[in-house]
Amino acid sequence: MSLLPWTIYLSFAGAALALTAGTRSAAAARWTALTAAVASWVVALLAAKSFVPSNAAQTLVDVAWIPQVGARYHLTADGISLTLVVLTGLAATAGILFSWNINERVGEFFAFYLTLIGGVYGVFLSADAFLFFVYYEIAIVPKYFLIANWGSTNRQYGAMKLVLYSFAGSALVLAGLIWAYAISGGNSFALGDLAAAATTFTHAQQVGMFFLVFFGFAVLAGLFPFHTWAPTGHVAAPTGASMLLAGVVMKLGAYGCLRVALPLFPVGFEFWQPVIATLAIIGIIYAGFVALVQDDFKFVIGYSSVSHMGFVLLGLAAATPRAVAGSVLQMFSHGVIAGLLFAVVGRMVYERTHTRQLGDLRAMPLHKLMPFAATVFVIAGLASMGMPGFSGFPAELSILIGTWTTSPLWTAFAAFGVLVAAAFTLRVMQVAFFGKTDAGGAAHHDAEHHAFAPITLAEKSGAVLLLGATILIGLKPDILLDWIVPALQSPLMQTVLKGGVQ
Repeated sequence: MSLLPWTIYLSFAGAALALTAGTRSAAAARWTALTAAVASWVVALLAAKSFVPSNAAQTLVDVAWIPQVGARYHLTADGISLTLVVLTGLAATAGILFSWNINERVGEFFAFYLTLIGGVYGVFLSADAFLFFVYYEIAIVPKYFLIANWGSTNRQYGAMKLVLYSFAGSALVLAGLIWAYAISGGNSFALGDLAAAATTFTHAQQVGMFFLVFFGFAVLAGLFPFHTWAPTGHVAAPTGASMLLAGVVMKLGAYGCLRVALPLFPVGFEFWQPVIATLAIIGIIYAGFVALVQDDFKFVIGYSSVSHMGFVLLGLAAATPRAVAGSVLQMFSHGVIAGLLFAVVGRMVYERTHTRQLGDLRAMPLHKLMPFAATVFVIAGLASMGMPGFSGFPAELSILIGTWTTSPLWTAFAAFGVLVAAAFTLRVMQVAFFGKTDAGGAAHHDAEHHAFAPITLAEKSGAVLLLGATILIGLKPDILLDWIVPALQSPLMQTVLKGGVQ
């Protein structure tokens, strides 16, 4: 466990080395980036192997950083953070494999990519609010350059919109944290110290602080109506960056809501709880219906991502142990499945067909031309629908069961969202991969009318990693739940959870 901070340092070192290697050859930059990502992931897996679940976070590093304001370089890990650190390693490795086709300014691309990953690791391990915010900002900045320089459709607009939304949310978070820090006496940014001080805040102060911090983080989590940056950013981003946005960056917002806003301001949470649940449910259903009518393949997956993140936020709003555990499990599941869907759409299909329009794809017998891509998408689609045997099933089921305890009505609306997800997933699966058929049942165009490059070994390797993860957790969710549930017994979490740990 003491090696976990090296996930951060290896990522930043890999960014510098990839930038340098890129001046020599593109291949050197690619292999350097892959080595750094795999090394960080191996560190996370080794930590997971030795991890002993408990209700107390394990201190990894705790040294003075900016003593004048009471900020410390304080890194900790518990079952929740470890789950997301393992996800980050997996998503980073798979994303690099699906970025193997990047040919322009390769060193710079992977330098930005690994810098983002280092910031994400830092967020998941930070126990100091100031340090948390710094790593959060480090993770935001590279997104702009990845999309603006290597993106596709409306990349400048998509990059700017994403970053402006992100920084607007960050400004709210910073205002809320500074407000809490100032009233607490201005001695410490430690999350535990701020939570202890918050018990003396007035009701109005808690309500205001919670609003700023939670909704600031929720912007990045894709909460309705602040979600519009997400589909636009996903569509504009290159494949590897889309995988990171859906896989781990949106999780930063949800993690901030869970780790900072809820335990620090439980009184404020109680006030805003119905609003959060309502917005989460609207996001689930609205984004699902928008996905159902999209003609752009990548927009379908982009809105699907927003819909599934709504379940994460609904679980947090329910605030029961089972619902919150399901939310963390859904973060992992969505990170894997959404990353896989974006990989198929952006890399396997779009890079070969040069179109994302479902009308154009419908005329191609992609199940014949790209059988591997079709198979992977069908499996990933079933996982996204929450079919048993995949990680989405135990995650969404836990959220729905846990939410029922708080509000059966919320559960009923959210369950309707599951049906909408099945509808848009089956529609896009049929239209994109199985095309038109004539009266005799043959494909509208024969396979010989098209010739596409074969799926590469890098793409197959990345797909197998992600498929393996969703199947493994789908069949044995206790692997992660055995980490997550004890972490919910921490004193900080117990201030906000209702009904005890289940």
